[in-house]
Amino acid sequence: MPVFTHIDFDHHEQVVFGHDQASGLKAIIAVHDTTLGPALGGCRMWNYASDEEALRDVLRLSRGMTYKSALARLPLGGGKAVIIGDPRTGKSEALFQAMGDFVDSLGGRYITAADSGTGVAEMQIMAERTRHVAGAGQREAFGGGTRDGDPSPATAYGVFVGIRSAVRHRLGRNDLNGLKVAIQGVGQVGFGLAKHLKDAGAELWVTDIHEANQRRAVEQLGARAVGQQEIFGLDVDVFAPCALGAIINPQTLEALRAPIIAGAANNQLASPELAEQLRRRDCLYAPDYAINAGGIIDVCYERTGGSAEQLKAHIEGIEATLDEIFQRAKAEGATTSAIADQMARERLGR
Repeated sequence: MPVFTHIDFDHHEQVVFGHDQASGLKAIIAVHDTTLGPALGGCRMWNYASDEEALRDVLRLSRGMTYKSALARLPLGGGKAVIIGDPRTGKSEALFQAMGDFVDSLGGRYITAADSGTGVAEMQIMAERTRHVAGAGQREAFGGGTRDGDPSPATAYGVFVGIRSAVRHRLGRNDLNGLKVAIQGVGQVGFGLAKHLKDAGAELWVTDIHEANQRRAVEQLGARAVGQQEIFGLDVDVFAPCALGAIINPQTLEALRAPIIAGAANNQLASPELAEQLRRRDCLYAPDYAINAGGIIDVCYERTGGSAEQLKAHIEGIEATLDEIFQRAKAEGATTSAIADQMARERLGR
């Protein structure tokens, strides 16, 4: 399994493989870039079909975290961790203790946090073995009150303000009342986004691999449930992918009708060249690491301090960042992905 010649290797500073026989841990940590600060990124647990699939995911995700932090003007680099295993059946205290030891072995170059398949409970176990973990304790909640370290409300709000920018640039609208939005995945982030959109007057169509998530959106928000394949072909204004990555691919692109793609999922494009296909179709794509940065902003404030008002204002800066991306892409005849990458590299001093 090659690393340095891997198609997704992007001059990563460090790629480390960890194994603990007693707990069954099999994990990879990728540190992409620490130019701006320590590499921060979530710890994903997923039942990967192969080690190769896990490596590809961690390489792509860690690069995205570098660019995400750079665009969000945070003093952080980019990294990611993946644990190979079923998050529904493969978790144990010993597994996450071993993962904590693995994170700690990097000496602070990588700071972990919750991601798909992991949550606050797992972060708390890891925090018993390393201080290089975020989102493990109680803190002031985004939007008021107190909560655990879950950053999903901040992520959802960031995607919401990003959709406002996309709607303004592509549809020429300054409000979301009556906007038609199809949301793929209504877990913590997707449901939070759906609630913001509902409060703004949008009409919602939702799908999710977990029936309970879909039912909650229908019962509490009046959303309309559709099938997992049906979601792509709906005649809506915005398609919001809020599940796993590579969801925009040659097959789904044939079905997609929405003029805007803007959602919370990481690595939404299965391959980079799809960005040009979207541009030619006049489909406005909000680069995922630009629009879903609310969570990493929230985690950064947890570590460095700052008021709830400052946090909210920083997250709302996502709208201005996307405004710039869309404006430059239109002026230069370039894809939004290329412009987002360029802006991130500029902030990295490259």
